[in-house]
Amino acid sequence: MPQPPFAVDLTPEAEIARFRELQPRLQAVWEALMMRDEEPHTSVVVPSMTLDQSELRKIDGASFYEERLLFLLIRLRNPRARVVYVTSQPVHPMILDYYFQLLAGIPASHARSRLTLLCAHDASPRSLTEKILERPRLVERIREGIHDRSRAYLTVFNSTPAERRLAVLLGIPLNGCDPDLAHLGTKSGSRKVFRQAGVPLPEGFEDLHGKAEVEEALVELAARRPGLRRAVVKLNDSFSGEGNAIFRYPEAASRAAVREALHRIELSVANETVEEYFEKFSRMGGIVEEFIDAAEKVSPSTQLRVSPGREVVPISTHDQILGGPSDQVFLGCSFPARNEYRLAIQEAAMRIGEVLAAEGVVSRFAVDFLLWRDDPAAAWSLAALEINLRMGGTTHPYLALQFLTGGRLDRETGLFFSHSGNAKYYRATDNLRSESYRGLLPEDLIDILTENRLHYSLATDSGVLFHLIGAVSEFGKLGLTAIGNSREEADGLYYKTLEVLDRETAYGRAG
Repeated sequence: MPQPPFAVDLTPEAEIARFRELQPRLQAVWEALMMRDEEPHTSVVVPSMTLDQSELRKIDGASFYEERLLFLLIRLRNPRARVVYVTSQPVHPMILDYYFQLLAGIPASHARSRLTLLCAHDASPRSLTEKILERPRLVERIREGIHDRSRAYLTVFNSTPAERRLAVLLGIPLNGCDPDLAHLGTKSGSRKVFRQAGVPLPEGFEDLHGKAEVEEALVELAARRPGLRRAVVKLNDSFSGEGNAIFRYPEAASRAAVREALHRIELSVANETVEEYFEKFSRMGGIVEEFIDAAEKVSPSTQLRVSPGREVVPISTHDQILGGPSDQVFLGCSFPARNEYRLAIQEAAMRIGEVLAAEGVVSRFAVDFLLWRDDPAAAWSLAALEINLRMGGTTHPYLALQFLTGGRLDRETGLFFSHSGNAKYYRATDNLRSESYRGLLPEDLIDILTENRLHYSLATDSGVLFHLIGAVSEFGKLGLTAIGNSREEADGLYYKTLEVLDRETAYGRAG
């Protein structure tokens, strides 16, 4: 094997300069990326969750989340496209077969010949990108899988300096946000962007560091919102709502009373201590904002993309399904968001996207909202909560929809239409789990799907697609996307699948 081209150590300045030289190439592959033609290109997929490791350790089976982006094998529907896909651990061959058989019109053997599957063979609880950078020969193998670097790009879960370095070593542009702009997607940065975009946001404070500043913000918030009963404390770089904590105000919100009540703050992760939480808060920073109480509340989100030409493109809207001790943790989603506010959140997100585009963001991102009302006949009030400058829990279900249907979003209605003309709906989760699922092999899961006819049907444009299949045996956990031609059909498929899995695995339960 030739000497790796990155043997010479790049200074940070040279690395950033080279990154800036590579990024304009994204414009050249944009049409291929959007699948508007069948030009040859190579998509290098490194589904690394390069997040704060203390946050990542909260997620059971985190390394298997790398399988979520297998829906990007949709690129192989273009017979001239190639994909290089890298994981920490090997992907079970049956999982690959599962996705290949859904590539309508493309022989599995042809698609497989255009896929380069590589693995770090490292199950340690660190980011995949870190593992790749430690293995120069693996980087070289990725380079060898790229036929034409002028028509290639790197797709990642989120962009950090590690992903920037990998892009430079590979000599291809990064299809993601410039890491120097990552602050715009923190909880603090999001609040500043919302103000600039003129989008409402909860009363609160950003750029806080340490418990003392949280205490000060809580006291001031109570003064600004007399009668406020609860507030939310959020880590700047938390994931899936697991860095959110609920503070309950004492009867008299004096400084001493607030300080004492902070010892009883309600965390989203059961095995985390208050001391551990505020140690991370001091290191990471965060915000405090009002907790909005209302008779009816919903938490929708909007996905968008800023193109290399600075065009803001809506991708999807979702109603988020939240859970955990204080309903702050993301569990799943329903697509599309409800008719009564879908276009309102899309319009607000577009304004936010314009601000991000002006700052130089080129990326897929999502904006989370809170909507509330006390009277069912009243209009919804709206507040933006946070920006996620990365792929998230609503990304891969939408990729699954594209994977299966080849359809597109109608931005005038916010609905997605398949090639057959049907409006599509789905319900999805990453958190389908049960102790009775433990020990299920991928082969077992495929058997259950087949025998109970839960597979997606091209004839009916409906069915179920699983992901996180690799995690089910060890963790009893997997994800699914149930797709139907109405919201009711999608929900029905979702609950039928749960019923089937519970029935088929009941024999494994104790007692």
